[in-house]
Amino acid sequence: MSSRRSRLPALAAFFAFGYLWGSWAAIVPAVQAATGTSKGELGLALLCVGLGSLPAMALVGPRVDRAPMLLPIALGVLAAVTILPAVAGSLATLAAALLIYGAASGIVDVAINAEVAAIEAATGARSMQLAHALFSTGLLVGALAAGAAREADTGRAPILALAAVLLAVAAIANRHATPRPPRVIAPKEPSNRLVLGLERAAVPVAALCALAFIVEGALENWSALFLERNLDAGAGASALGPASYAAAMAAGRFSAQGLTRRFSDRVLLTAGGGVAVVGVAIAAAAPSVPVAVAGFFLGGAGVSVAAPIAFGAAGRIGGAGGIATVTTVGYLGFLAGPPLVGAIAQALSLRASFALLAALAAAIAAAATRVRLA
Repeated sequence: MSSRRSRLPALAAFFAFGYLWGSWAAIVPAVQAATGTSKGELGLALLCVGLGSLPAMALVGPRVDRAPMLLPIALGVLAAVTILPAVAGSLATLAAALLIYGAASGIVDVAINAEVAAIEAATGARSMQLAHALFSTGLLVGALAAGAAREADTGRAPILALAAVLLAVAAIANRHATPRPPRVIAPKEPSNRLVLGLERAAVPVAALCALAFIVEGALENWSALFLERNLDAGAGASALGPASYAAAMAAGRFSAQGLTRRFSDRVLLTAGGGVAVVGVAIAAAAPSVPVAVAGFFLGGAGVSVAAPIAFGAAGRIGGAGGIATVTTVGYLGFLAGPPLVGAIAQALSLRASFALLAALAAAIAAAATRVRLA
């Protein structure tokens, strides 16, 4: 089996995974209305995604090399629970649904990133930017499709049901994961390990990834709400927030797949952080929907390179244990991001929340000059 062919099922899983989160981002305003939650309460509910993800990732991360069928099983479980947030009718049921969502999603995230890291190790070719670009492409397609469906008065459950179908197809495509190239085995020295199986050497790059995930998660989950509540956008127009962000993420990562041959990861991270600062600042001050959408696009383009670089570096530094470390620590950003944005939005405004995100993007650019990437 050729290296190109061997990575196709994993790449398909990245697309389906992105489609799910793009669909979710576009229906967040409808979910808020259906559950009767405030911005602060919605932020707390979104916190449950991280609360479900982190223990699941910490549990499966050190064991991912010994579970070759983890990816198709996890994709199948995620497909089965996909519509739960869509049928929630209160804050409590939404929080419970997102807790389950987060656990299944976290396991998928560890499994697909470990799979691509293993393929990189087996073939010697970089694939992480491409894989994450396909996630962003799925995010874009999912956001646009869900926005169009909302404009046509389609309910929340049918929108997420289509995402469930794509995840199920990806699960089937990855059912022959056992003969795939062997995964990288993490170093065994106890001195390299921290609690919960974390690789010490990968923690700094994981912390950088956490900053990027705060920015990513905020733009993904709050951009549609910002356009709809702050700038009076309709259901279809509000989907342009996550859609423009996702388009930029995909374009940035597809471009970075080629740029990695000409520029170092450090250069790409520093430049990306600077672009993200400008974009998020524009969105924070935007007086109209087009200006905000342009800001979300620039913000997405800038931050797009951070996570793939972090995952690739972690795989080289600590193997599967490094991947699990970046996934677990990095997703602290998703854990902290939604309630942080929601709390600031409740106390001040969403514009103030986005101003904070611009500062975090600046921190990514600064950290890129110091963190170990190989």
